[in-house]
Amino acid sequence: MFSYPYSKCLLILCACLWSCSQSNHAPTVGWQRYSADAAGSKYSSLSQINDANVHRLELAWTFDTGDMRKKPATTMQCNPVIIDSVMYVSTPGLKIVALHVATGDKIWSFDPYEGRQTRNVNRGVSYWSDGQDARIYFVADAELYSLDATDGNLIESFGSAGKVDLYEGLGRDVRHLWLTSLTPGIIYQELLIMGSRVGEGPGPAAPGHIRAYDVRTGEMKWIFHTIPQPGEVGYDSWPPDAWTRKGGANAWGGFTLDEERGIVFCGTGSASYDHWGGDRLGQNLFANCILALNATTGKRIWHYQVVHHDIWDYDLPCPPNLVQVKQNGQLIDAVAQPTKMGHLFVLNRETGDPIFPIEELPVPQSDIPGEETWPTQPFPPTSLRYAQQRFTQEEVTDLTEEANAAIRQRLDSMDVGDVFLPPSRRGAVTMPQFNGGTDWGGAAYDPEARILFVNCSNEAEWIAMVKAEPKAHITQYEFGEHLFQTSCTSCHSPGNSTRFSSHSLGILREIATKGGSDRIRRTLLEGKGQMPKFAQLSKDERDALVAFLRNTGNNNKLDQRSIVRSIQEIRYLGSGHHEFKDSEGFPANKRPWGTLNAIDLDRGEIKWQVPLGTYPALEARGESPTGTFNMGGPIATAGGVVFMGGSMDERFRAFDAKTGEVLWEFQMDAGGYATPATYSWQGTQYVVIAAGGGGKPGTKAGGKYYCFALGGEG
Repeated sequence: MFSYPYSKCLLILCACLWSCSQSNHAPTVGWQRYSADAAGSKYSSLSQINDANVHRLELAWTFDTGDMRKKPATTMQCNPVIIDSVMYVSTPGLKIVALHVATGDKIWSFDPYEGRQTRNVNRGVSYWSDGQDARIYFVADAELYSLDATDGNLIESFGSAGKVDLYEGLGRDVRHLWLTSLTPGIIYQELLIMGSRVGEGPGPAAPGHIRAYDVRTGEMKWIFHTIPQPGEVGYDSWPPDAWTRKGGANAWGGFTLDEERGIVFCGTGSASYDHWGGDRLGQNLFANCILALNATTGKRIWHYQVVHHDIWDYDLPCPPNLVQVKQNGQLIDAVAQPTKMGHLFVLNRETGDPIFPIEELPVPQSDIPGEETWPTQPFPPTSLRYAQQRFTQEEVTDLTEEANAAIRQRLDSMDVGDVFLPPSRRGAVTMPQFNGGTDWGGAAYDPEARILFVNCSNEAEWIAMVKAEPKAHITQYEFGEHLFQTSCTSCHSPGNSTRFSSHSLGILREIATKGGSDRIRRTLLEGKGQMPKFAQLSKDERDALVAFLRNTGNNNKLDQRSIVRSIQEIRYLGSGHHEFKDSEGFPANKRPWGTLNAIDLDRGEIKWQVPLGTYPALEARGESPTGTFNMGGPIATAGGVVFMGGSMDERFRAFDAKTGEVLWEFQMDAGGYATPATYSWQGTQYVVIAAGGGGKPGTKAGGKYYCFALGGEG
C-alpha cells in the first residue's frame, strides 16, 4: 500500500493532467516569495507587458474574498506568492486561499479562526518545497501555521498539530502581552526565519527577538536577542536590566536574504515606549538598525543604527533591498534601506560600511523631564533624502489663502522645525509623519538599470506630551481615564478619529455602551484582531477602564493603594498621532503629499520624482495631481513599467520607469494598499493586486483581488 495519501495523489494527478492539456510550452514565471525573491527586488524579468502596450491592460479576473467588513473596516495588505499554476493569498478575515492563476477560481482555503471575525492583518505567506513535500507558512495571532500547499490541510507533524506557539522561546514569560507577525518569514535552506509585531505603547511589551525554525518540525533552531542580554554586543547601550523588562526592537517588516553568502538582513523597529525613553536611556541597540545575521546560526555579522534612542516611532518598516552599485567601474554588492524619514541608506553588503557618506549631525534635544535624547542622528547625503524634511511657516499649504492663514495661526502655539524635532508639551509638528516617508511596502529594484523605485508619504502630524501621574485620591472614572491615557492613546485618539486610529474615544464609548461590560473585559484579556491583549491589567484596572468607557464610576472613590500598581516608569505620554489638516481635510503642508521616486544608485541621487495619487475633489477643481498618503509598495518589470497602487484615490497605476509618466490607470472599488505581483502562465503575463481598502489610509473597506492582462489593440 502507498503511504502517501490517496486523495493528495489524485489532486496532484488532476493538476498535472490539466496543465498538460492546456500547455503551449510557454515558460511559467511566478512570484516565488513575498517581494518576488530573496533579494526583495519586487522585480520581474517579464516584458510582454511593456511601456508601449501597457495602456491595453484589461481586467482578466477578480476574486471576491467574501469576508471583508465595512465597520470596523477591514483591510488586505497581501503580496501574493505564485508557484506554477497556483496563487496563494490571504483575505481580510485572514483565511489563506489557493487560486488558479488563469481564472482566479478557488482551489482550497484554510480558516484559522473557523468563521470567527478578526481584524488582524496578513501581508502574505512563505512557501517551501523539497520537490516532493510543499508547504505554506503563515501567522494568525501568536501561532505559526504550516499547511500542505496542495490541499490546505495542517501539517500535523509541524509543532503541535500543525502550529508553533510564538510565545515560547523568548526567554521570559510574556504570554499576557500582545505578540503576532504580520509579514511572512523568509526561508533559508530548511530554516524559516521569523520576526514579530509587538506592543509599542507605554505599557509592558514583548521583546522583538528574531528566531529561526526548522521547516519540517517547527523546532526553534536559533534566536537573536534584539535587546541584548549580559555579555552580548549592545548590552551597554541600555540600562542594565532592560533585557528583563523592555520590549520592541522587532523585525516586523520582514527579511531579505543573500543566499550565496548565507546572510539574512532586516530592519528593526523602535524600542517601546515609542515617545518617551526616560526608562531606557542610551543608544538602544539593536532598535532602529539594519541588521546582517548569519542565516545558519543567527550570529550578528554587522549592524548600522539609523536612529539613535528613537522617540518618534521612526522604526525601520521594511528590510533593505539587495542591490548593486557601480563605482569607479566596479560593481559593489550593497543593501539599500528606505526609511520613514525618507532617508535612503546604502551600505556595503558584507561589511555594513556606507557606500555614500553618512554624517552624524546635531539635532534638537528634548526638554521633557527624564528624557535624554541622543545629541546626533545619521543623515545620508541630501541627494538621498527623498521625503519632505521640515515643517515651518514656509512649508504651510498654498492650496488656498484661507487654508494658509489658518494653519499659520495654529503654528504660532506649536513647535516646528526639521526632521527629528522631539515631541514636546506645547505640541510638536513631525515631518515626515510617524507613518511617513516609506512604510512597510518598501522599494522595488531594477537590477539591469540599478534604479530603486520607492513610494513616499509627505504629510505632517503633531504630538503633545502630557504628564502621566494620577492623583492620590481619584474616582473609578478618573482612574480609568488615566489608564486610557497611559495604555490606549497611541492607537485610539482621545478626540476625533484619525486615519491611524482604529477608533476614536467617541466610537469606543459607543461600542462599549452597545456591547456591554463583559465584551470589553474579554477584549482586554484576550485582544482582538490588531488590538493587543492587556492581560497584565488587574481586575481593578479593567473595571476602571470599563467605567471610563461607559461614563460611569464618577461616585466610586478609590484609595491610593488601588492605583499604585498602575504607576509605571513611564512619566510622560504622547497624546496620540494627530493628522494636521486644513478645514477641508487636506494636509497642512505644501504639495506633493505623496510621491513615487526613482533613485539612481550609481549616482546616489533622485532620477525623477512624481506625485502618487490625487484627491478627486481637487481633481474636479482642476488641480494637478497632488499625491496622497500611500501604503503598499511598487513593483518593476523588464518591460520598463512600474506598477503601484497605494494611493487614497483607490486607483492602480502603471508608470514609465524611465520618466515617471503615468501610462495607465484603473479605478478599483477600494484602495490597493498592498504590493502587486506579476507572473506569466501559458504565454500570458498577468498583474494582480489586493484591493482591501480600509487600514491606515482610512478609506472604505474592500475584499477583492484584481488581475489584469493585455487586451486587444487600442
